[in-house]
Amino acid sequence: MAVGKKISTWFEGTWHEGDIPLLKAADHGTWLGTLVFDGARMFERATPDLDLHCARILRSADAMALTPPISAREIEDIVLEKLPDYGDQDVYIRPMMWSITGKPGIIAPDPASTAFAICIEDVPMAPVGPFALGVSSYSRPRHDMAVTEAKAACLYANNGRILAEAQRNGYDNALSCDIEGNVAETASSNAFLVRDGVVLTPKPNGMFLAGITRMRTIDLLRRDGVTVEETTLTLEDFDNCSEIFLTANASKITPVTRYKDREMNVGPMALRARELYWDYAKSGRAAA
Repeated sequence: MAVGKKISTWFEGTWHEGDIPLLKAADHGTWLGTLVFDGARMFERATPDLDLHCARILRSADAMALTPPISAREIEDIVLEKLPDYGDQDVYIRPMMWSITGKPGIIAPDPASTAFAICIEDVPMAPVGPFALGVSSYSRPRHDMAVTEAKAACLYANNGRILAEAQRNGYDNALSCDIEGNVAETASSNAFLVRDGVVLTPKPNGMFLAGITRMRTIDLLRRDGVTVEETTLTLEDFDNCSEIFLTANASKITPVTRYKDREMNVGPMALRARELYWDYAKSGRAAA
């Protein structure tokens, strides 16, 4: 599914222009779902934490029993080589790995067959605006039930139905709980709330992906003197807070303006988090 209009794909050692075919019908990753990916961003020519995203896909591959055919630094260098072609455009950067063949018994991947590609698309950053958050009826799996430590394509079927349900119910996204009934994350982002000037976010417990943008936001707020606590949170905690905001690579920091049937203002903490993140992004290495 192409998202942007200008797409570049790195595959088999070179850049190709456009959304080119990658997986074949009999590839292990096509029909048995052994594909991992990551996402990074360039906006205002800044590439915050690109190195961390390139490193995480290797950890995801390892969790899926794949052997990466490339290093994190090599991935970063390939991306940085292409980004100047996009000028001042906001882009989404997606490295991917998948298995081509399986081991005897078919279902387990052959680690040595791991393929690799990168897709870069022009995708504008979402502005601050109305954003409605609901609550999903679907739960997150436990780490002994799924490869929850990886950013794996096979996990996104559950994310997709969470988001589809939310949109049917008139929301942009929805909180999803873990199997113990505590809030994990949304279909596509980590969740934060503000209560009495303290920022609270679910503590990683193996049932959701604690994102790179989440980690960066926590660090920046703490350096700014804000108390940020990672703890167990319930839906009741979100019912009784003054602000909610979300973090994800695609849109970075998104203030929530409606939670269930409750209208909320874009709060000062969310705006401060965005300001801190943008300052951090622009202070780092930019694409040439």
